Amino acid sequence: MITLGSIAVIVAIGLDTIIGEPPAFIHPVALFGQLVDIVDRSYDSPNIVGILIATTLPIGFGIVTATSVYVVFSVNSQLGAFAAGCVLFTLISLRLLLRTVHDVVMMTTADVSAARYELRALAGRDASELDAAHIRSAAVESAAENLADGFIGPLLAFTLFAPVSVSIGVASAAWVKAINTLDSMLGYRSKPIGTASARLDDIIMWVPARLTAALLSVAAGHPLLPLRQQVRADAAQTASPNAGWPMATIAALLPARLHKPDTYELRTSASLPDKSVATYAIQITRRAGVIAIVLTITILEGITWL
Repeated sequence: MITLGSIAVIVAIGLDTIIGEPPAFIHPVALFGQLVDIVDRSYDSPNIVGILIATTLPIGFGIVTATSVYVVFSVNSQLGAFAAGCVLFTLISLRLLLRTVHDVVMMTTADVSAARYELRALAGRDASELDAAHIRSAAVESAAENLADGFIGPLLAFTLFAPVSVSIGVASAAWVKAINTLDSMLGYRSKPIGTASARLDDIIMWVPARLTAALLSVAAGHPLLPLRQQVRADAAQTASPNAGWPMATIAALLPARLHKPDTYELRTSASLPDKSVATYAIQITRRAGVIAIVLTITILEGITWL
């Protein structure tokens, strides 16, 4: 019999495939983001407040999501698994990521101005001066990095803890997603309040980022590629100790030069991605996501036999 954790994953992936993204007004992560906006202000002791924010808000978010699932579980375990899947759906994102990257890449050959505008949904960089090739570069980088942050990270957390309790698995995924959200909203050098969130994100994403690099490599048929010295050297170029791994890996797999002006330049021996190369990057990212789903269900089912 299929486990409750697997049911939750299947429901989550099914909803992600069919819907893509729930409306913002009922999206837990969007609501959490509104809370972050409220606390994002100047403080006399920003570092101390930042530590409090980084510790309390994600835990609170995890407790709220876990409690909502637990209440449904107390009525019926099958309904509880479905509820867990509905919540998990809001914590992961694959279809929206792939669709947005695809749209940006397609726009680079038809309307560069529109591509620059749409790129804002993927990357925080200033795109006003980027040419088509650099826009595609940013889109490919974002596909790899966001696969780790927005999909593999929360899914891995759920996989690790769902065998203990599906509610705890959901809480763990929510905790990871909340920390990642704090990092994306507050983790800038100009915001001392976000320092603790950024450092915590560095810690919790260490494994997911490297796992994502491995999944991308397997998806492209080169499972040992992340072990190569060139990939490791490129991964070290980024300010984040984690983001460089999936980006350097996909740069080597394509191969393509991925360049963020005045910041880093990966795989310098290759050319910036053209439309076909960027499209291939989307295909690799999709395959990596599918492999992650299969592995997740396999692990959740396999544990029941131990």
